[in-house]
Amino acid sequence: MPGRILIVEDEREMRVLVEKGLQRRGFQPVAVAAADEALQRLSAEDFDTVLTDLRMPGMDGLALCERIVLNRPDIPVVVVTAFGSLETAVAAIRAGAYDFITKPVDLDALVLVLERAVQHRALHAEVRRLRQALDQRHDDGALVGESPALKQAYALIDRVADVDATVLITGESGTGKEVAARALHARGRRKEGPFVALNCAAMPEQLLESELFGHAKGAFTDAKAARTGLFVKANGGTLFLDEVGELPLTLQPKLLRALQERVVRPVGGDTETPFDARIVAATNRDLELAVEEGRFREDLYYRLNVIGIELPPLRARGNDVLLLSQRFIEQFASRTGKRVDGLSPAAAQRLLAYGWPGNVRELQNCIERAVALTSFEQLTVDDLPERVRNYSTPRGAPEPTDTSELVTLEELERRYIHRVLEAVGGSRTLAARILGVDRKTLYRKLERGDGEPRDVKKP
Repeated sequence: MPGRILIVEDEREMRVLVEKGLQRRGFQPVAVAAADEALQRLSAEDFDTVLTDLRMPGMDGLALCERIVLNRPDIPVVVVTAFGSLETAVAAIRAGAYDFITKPVDLDALVLVLERAVQHRALHAEVRRLRQALDQRHDDGALVGESPALKQAYALIDRVADVDATVLITGESGTGKEVAARALHARGRRKEGPFVALNCAAMPEQLLESELFGHAKGAFTDAKAARTGLFVKANGGTLFLDEVGELPLTLQPKLLRALQERVVRPVGGDTETPFDARIVAATNRDLELAVEEGRFREDLYYRLNVIGIELPPLRARGNDVLLLSQRFIEQFASRTGKRVDGLSPAAAQRLLAYGWPGNVRELQNCIERAVALTSFEQLTVDDLPERVRNYSTPRGAPEPTDTSELVTLEELERRYIHRVLEAVGGSRTLAARILGVDRKTLYRKLERGDGEPRDVKKP
């Protein structure tokens, strides 16, 4: 199983000999002369295995091994030690080395050790991926609920799971958009393939382009080797583009062409590579409004929104709050070893009354905190965060019996917008229609701050 090998060897002749030998066997070796240089390369690039000499000037191989195990425990280290030096070999293993090989180095033996090390890392990565997928499937409460709004969303997921058309998942932050994307993947014909996720808002433009499309060797200063992009890495599976509304305008034409032609060209590359992955995108932004305002390409929007799935906010899911709370109580009580089996009636009432602007994610954090703090077998009101304990539903116009309760027209408007948004489950398009204004006007009122409801997230 060939892979990228970082060779750390201070003797030039040995370094060149090992590098060329591994190249002939199909590996991608990168050779450096000192441990400090190796650590710099490891911080900037990805390697499958490190092969290091034990005795070197400055930081020796043993110290280097300890540093790698501390900072990059996923990368196995193979140590080269003097023949018959059992004591140093044992020290290397204790320092966390995956294996050792003695000098003079036999190339066949070295290749065998490195192949096992590369395979070891690949297996650990796959186990970690499967464990994360399993935890996500069982622990995230976004899949739990009996409300009509949630059932409608997941009925649509079941209907389109086997279809390769691009899906756009919309909903407020914390409603479980990635969970829905994973459900699409797990229930479809591509479930045996990889699920590759990327947050488009989490990295700068140049890095995002390289991450998506890959880059050729020498494409930019730090491009020491060619890299495969996520479109190709997701072959046979699903590529999930989270926060796609944050994609820079300059990258949108390249994404559009990839979706239309089903090929990608790496940054700095001359050839195009076909890919076979289903594309699922998600956003908490109103992309139709972004199109109107020139912040998102209209043709890309329609290419992404072949099938649209809207996830309801938690405040529109009724008693799902209590079902989710019970699920989270069981989850966190098991983790902490506490005996907590439910909610007191008063605590349940407060949870139902609260608006949950952070949706399922906020509820999960709330229950985790409550389980950690409680001294009882049921969560009480005192275990809940202050914002939940003291929450009161905003009302419309006050009765004019007490002048101290009278409010300005702007405040009255803010409260009424809030009530309409609550009634329509947070849908701003529907709220604008009921209020008799266009969406731009509604957004301006919300973005001023005086019209922003406490439990409705901005897009």
